[in-house]
Amino acid sequence: MNEFGAVQLIALFAWLILAGSAVASFRLGWKDGVRIGLIWAGIFVAVFLIFSMAMG
Repeated sequence: MNEFGAVQLIALFAWLILAGSAVASFRLGWKDGVRIGLIWAGIFVAVFLIFSMAMG
């Protein structure tokens, strides 16, 4: 891993902490948090699949 890879890894970790604290501020229960997380994961997977089909 070069120096830029380390910086990207640290930045990714910082963004995950920021997003996690934003979600935690809503004080959702585990059930609602997992449901919202799965919905967002589904959205990102769907968009990725659409773009990969369109480009490939």
